[in-house]
Amino acid sequence: MSAPAILPGELDRGAERAILHRQLERTWATPAGFWGALTTVDHKTIGLRYIVTAFGFLALGGVLALAMRWQLARPESRVLSADLYNQAFTVHGANMMFLFAVPVMEAMAVYLVPLMIGTRNIAFPRLNAFSYWIYLFGGILLWAAFALQIGPDVGWFAYVPLSGPQYSSGKRADIWAQMITFTEIAALAIAVEIVVTVFKQRAPGMSLDRIPLFVWGALVTSFLVMLAMPAIMIASTSLILDRLVGTHFFNPTEGGDVLLWQHLFWFFGHPEVYIIFLPATGMVSSMLPTFARRPVFGYLPLVLSIVAIGILSFGLWVHHMFTTGLPRLGESFFTASSMAIAVPAGVQIFCWLATLWDGRPVWRTPLLFIAAFIVTFVLGGLTGVMVASVPLDLQVHDTYFVVAHFHYVLIGGAVFPLLGAIYYWYPKMTGRMLSERLGRWVVGLIFVGFHLTFFPMHFLGLQGMPRRVYTYQPEMGWGAANLFVSLSSILLAAGFALFFLDVIRSARRGPVAGDNPWDASTLEWATTSPPPPYNFARIPVVTSANPLWSEREALPVVTGLRVDRREIVISSVSDATPQARESSPRDSIWPLVTAVAASVMLIASIFTPWAVVWGAIPVAAALIGWFWPKGLPEDEA
Repeated sequence: MSAPAILPGELDRGAERAILHRQLERTWATPAGFWGALTTVDHKTIGLRYIVTAFGFLALGGVLALAMRWQLARPESRVLSADLYNQAFTVHGANMMFLFAVPVMEAMAVYLVPLMIGTRNIAFPRLNAFSYWIYLFGGILLWAAFALQIGPDVGWFAYVPLSGPQYSSGKRADIWAQMITFTEIAALAIAVEIVVTVFKQRAPGMSLDRIPLFVWGALVTSFLVMLAMPAIMIASTSLILDRLVGTHFFNPTEGGDVLLWQHLFWFFGHPEVYIIFLPATGMVSSMLPTFARRPVFGYLPLVLSIVAIGILSFGLWVHHMFTTGLPRLGESFFTASSMAIAVPAGVQIFCWLATLWDGRPVWRTPLLFIAAFIVTFVLGGLTGVMVASVPLDLQVHDTYFVVAHFHYVLIGGAVFPLLGAIYYWYPKMTGRMLSERLGRWVVGLIFVGFHLTFFPMHFLGLQGMPRRVYTYQPEMGWGAANLFVSLSSILLAAGFALFFLDVIRSARRGPVAGDNPWDASTLEWATTSPPPPYNFARIPVVTSANPLWSEREALPVVTGLRVDRREIVISSVSDATPQARESSPRDSIWPLVTAVAASVMLIASIFTPWAVVWGAIPVAAALIGWFWPKGLPEDEA
């Protein structure tokens, strides 16, 4: 196909513009009603579904957290039985890591990346729809099992031999392992889509040194997903085979190795921390210039820091295993790597502080969340360096000190930036503003409630309180601190409740936002709020890293795309030079059908391995229906 032409300015005016928008609306719009909801491949609709679903799982996981804190508030409490506590602990951890933290970060990328790079849809939009359905069914599996009192009870890490056939009868561990399969399929699908979208669908002129920093974070995260998550899929599949087929991957008496599980799990588990953290840093780097009223300080160091963190994250996994008796010389290398990763993280923090120092900060709710993030993450990073030291880790391993560090890094390093991002991009998603007054209350309640809840856990850990205990004796002396922590968690929960209230209320009653209420500089604010189905009537041409600030009058645009069929611009990897026009797939029911067939096969395989054989037949039929040529425009591309 021929490459589209580039014109020096916006040409459509008046009636011509109205006709153009009507034609594009007919071509790109999702059919109305229930059928349209099932068949849509619009990245914005799917991204919003991901975000809403992930926050729904966050609320459910928060309820379990409050139940566990209620149980631990006093010694010898009987609020939860030992069995129910183990289920709650496992489902809470698995839910927060696999159903909230990773999916919500990828969901933000699904929604924002195509808008930020100036394209009309994500690459492989039907795969994107499939990924959401498979993620949803995996989440339903976990929570339905918990509701039926057969929820996993082996911890979110499912260490063997505890989760093996010798010590975990029934189907609880199998449900955990198959939930992993669901969520990792979804994550890998999104990772492929983001990489292809960023490399080949950027707006003309958006060279590598003009890509928004959130897009850089999403891109590096996608590579981490593709390289790290196969490890946990191998581990969970091997566990299922041990339990259902009788293999012995983790059985030492038959030549297996229990430490193999930990190596596979943490080879995924530590990059997973940065799979969650890197998109959050990208959010901060993208939001900060808007409220500092100047371009971000150190664009290149920030990009290199994101890349460096991604690379170094694969050299840290053994610091979760310092107590397993590994060679001391090897442990020293992982200690060094764990401390080295603090360098690029520190570079990012100094660049953010320099941006604020040399700017004119406007202290709105998103910037307040950024400030809360910086303070909290620095504290979490300090304790991270501490537990990376073998002598200290030997003392605090599996105590509440690690629980405190873990939550400081994940909530401080990911949830605070995420909440700021919701306040920042909510106007783009809904066309309405969230309440600034309520937003300040949300920041205050969550920030204060978080530190009052988790900071005392450091001292509980130093006093010897172990993780994963459902009760304790009065003479241990942990009662007062646990009661304080449990009461403080109510304050934290109140902050999140107020956040959900603001989000729901503002969807209909919030002030109308306008297209660019923050006077931001990146391309997602160059279209209407919320964006139309086609994102941009004319694909913009990028002339700088801050296009809306450098082109105040009008952006240059691309012409030559057809309006009677879904077309996108394909560009070169390095300089984003237009190369061709490509058809984008239309709405389809087959992604949902394929997800249902795959879900039935995976769930049935928990009870019999023959389900994989017979279940593959409907999956293959669904895939044939998905890819069978139908004489549509996208089939000709």
